[in-house]
Amino acid sequence: MLTSLSTEDLIPADHPVRKIRVVVDEVLAELDDTFDAMYAAGGRRSVPPETLLKSTVLMALYSIRSERAFCERLNYDLMFKWFLDMRIDQRAFDATTFTKNRERLLEHEVADEFFAAVVDQAKLRRYVSSEHFSVDGTLLNAWASHKSFKPKDGPQDPPPPGRNGEVQWRGEKRSNDTHASTTDPESRLYRKSHNTAAVLCYSGHLLMEHRNALIVDAELTTADGFAERATAIEMLARLPATARRRTVAGDKGYDTRGFIAEARELGFTPHVAQNTSGHRRSAIDGRTTRHAGHAVSMRIRKRIEEPFGWIKTIGGGRKLRYIGRERNRAWFKITAAVYNLIRISALDARLA
Repeated sequence: MLTSLSTEDLIPADHPVRKIRVVVDEVLAELDDTFDAMYAAGGRRSVPPETLLKSTVLMALYSIRSERAFCERLNYDLMFKWFLDMRIDQRAFDATTFTKNRERLLEHEVADEFFAAVVDQAKLRRYVSSEHFSVDGTLLNAWASHKSFKPKDGPQDPPPPGRNGEVQWRGEKRSNDTHASTTDPESRLYRKSHNTAAVLCYSGHLLMEHRNALIVDAELTTADGFAERATAIEMLARLPATARRRTVAGDKGYDTRGFIAEARELGFTPHVAQNTSGHRRSAIDGRTTRHAGHAVSMRIRKRIEEPFGWIKTIGGGRKLRYIGRERNRAWFKITAAVYNLIRISALDARLA
């Protein structure tokens, strides 16, 4: 018995993924020159870079943890095949080939270009504010355990017996100066506050505009006590120059004289929360806080927690899946871009 059935007939006309695919196709059209440079002139057949990026979008949208799990699901999920322009009877990619080809996205810095192209689509639709922004950072657990945090020099302790043997660190001084993870040497042992445990992690940073709470810049760095403020200044400096005065909001962690001075040098009025705990004196005074715009920034800046929550829960970023800052940075940029895609498609539907 023969049947003429395509994946296009199986996806409901009002399914949200249809709107997301429209935006994704517009973004990929901007990257044609980059993709042409990535295609190999010879050798065995590989996975096209456009398909690799679309697959990465699906992995973030549907919380798929690994490339192997994605390739397995691609065999029977017809919606995935429709999103990737595959036939119903077309076999899924080999997991090893798919993983190897995804490394090209890192080698050609496609993550940065993909993120920039998504932001450009938001700008073309006039969804992005060019005057009011918020910055924040969070810790993302590295793919490494405390047991891999060992002294850099000197004799190494023998491995504990068994598959997951106990290790005793009581009374031992461990710091990033003397110790490093053997699993992920670029991760750092750090804790968010005195009331939390120290973990091997990286620091993720976002710059959000205030009109529709879209992410306009994202960065992933090694974790330390200065990364949030230093990276925030770098992201603000990457914004297009303008003669108009702009504002940047932040929590109490950004209320330092250094950050306030550098933000003002870049032409930003710092609308940060005042840190007066422990008899401290805030770096900003009534000349800033008396204006109604400061209260508005304090209210809107809390929305930056929404993309952080999405990246950690739906995107699977609470525990990073790769080793090394560069690979995790590429994943973080693409996942932040996918969050923007969802927001853009929702705004398109609202204004349609």
